[in-house]
Amino acid sequence: MPIYEYLSAEPDNPEKSCRICSKGFELRRPVERPPLEFCLSCKNPVRKVISRVNTPTITKPFSPTDAKKAGFTVLQKRDEGVFEKL
Repeated sequence: MPIYEYLSAEPDNPEKSCRICSKGFELRRPVERPPLEFCLSCKNPVRKVISRVNTPTITKPFSPTDAKKAGFTVLQKRDEGVFEKL
């Protein structure tokens, strides 16, 4: 089941949001179910939030000496298409 994030339609208005929906909350729901329209505790309107995705940072490639220190075998291509160890 996916996890959906919801936030109050008016998070800055204390009369139209509770302490839970004003900060946002997560809810596990089946895909077939329609999106939640009202907060489960205060019954005020909420909206579904698109979450940020956590992606790994891309680092620069290893230099041959760094790769060797990390335990990798470094190969170099020769003219004939055969690889040899450095």
